[in-house]
Amino acid sequence: MGAALLLIVLVLAYTASSRYFIHQQIYAQLRTAWAGDTAPGQNIWLPDYKVVIDGKVVESTLRNLSGITYDYDQNRLLAITNNTPMELLVLSKAGDIVSRYPLQGFKDTEGLAYLGHGRVVVADEDLQRLNVVTLPKEVRPIKADDTQFISLAINLTNTNKGFEGVTYDAEHDRLFAIKERDPRQLFEVTGMINSIGAPLKIKVADLTSWVDRSVFARDLSDGYYDAATGHMLILSDQSKSITELDQDGNFVSTRSLRGGISDMKQSAPQAEGMTMDSDGNLYVVSEPNLFYQFKKQ
Repeated sequence: MGAALLLIVLVLAYTASSRYFIHQQIYAQLRTAWAGDTAPGQNIWLPDYKVVIDGKVVESTLRNLSGITYDYDQNRLLAITNNTPMELLVLSKAGDIVSRYPLQGFKDTEGLAYLGHGRVVVADEDLQRLNVVTLPKEVRPIKADDTQFISLAINLTNTNKGFEGVTYDAEHDRLFAIKERDPRQLFEVTGMINSIGAPLKIKVADLTSWVDRSVFARDLSDGYYDAATGHMLILSDQSKSITELDQDGNFVSTRSLRGGISDMKQSAPQAEGMTMDSDGNLYVVSEPNLFYQFKKQ
C-alpha cells in the first residue's frame, strides 16, 4: 500500500511540471479517482457514465459525422456532416437517421448547437463563422445565404484548425466557440441571439485560460454546456477524452474514450461531436459514422 501511494505521489509530482499531454492525462485520471465526487448532485461526474451504445454505425455510406446536439423542444438529436453530401441530420436517441436537410453554400461545417425555438448555430471551421439557422418545418435544403452569422477571424490558420465545436447557454445567451488547436482556444460570445431583431449588444471574451490550466488534451473537438450544473464538457479527438470544467473553468472530472482502459470495446477513432439530453444521457459521434451513448449509473 505504501509503495502504491509513493508511486502516485511520484507520478503527480512529475506530471505537474510535464509539458506532455499524455502525462497530464494520467494525472487527470489519478486526480479524478483519488478525489472522488466531492459535490454529488452538483457535478456531471464523468466516471459514473457507462457506455450503452458502443460505436454503432449510423449509416455505412456516411462520412465525416462531425457534430451533434439535442433538440429539447422535440426531444430528438440533430447531427451534422462536413463532407459531400454536407447535411444536417435528424437522429433518434438510438442513432438512427429520421430525416436529412441538405446544406448549401457552407464551407466546412464542424460544430452544431441547439438554441431553442427551432434554431441552431452551425460552426464553420474554415471561415471561423457561427451561422444561426432556423430549421424549416418541411425537409428541404438549408442555404448559408439565408443565415445570420458572426465571424471571429482570430488566429486564422491555413491548416484546417479553426472552429471545431460550439455550445450554448440559453439562460445567459452565451455561445461558446471552440478552436481546435494551434492554438487551442475557447471564446464566449454573449448577447448574439438576443441581438437578432433587437438592439445590438454583443460581447466577446477569451476563455482560453480555462483550457490552458484545466484541459489536458492535445486538441479540442467539441463542447457541451450543461444548464443543470453550469458545468462544461470539453471533448478531445486526439487525446480521446472528455473533461468536465466548473463555472470558473476549473477541472472537475474526466473519462477516457480509449478501448481497453475504459468500458468501450474499441477507442473512438475520431470523436468530433458531443451533447447531453434532458435525461442526462451523454452522446458522442465519431468520424466517419459512429454513434455512442453513455448513461449515468
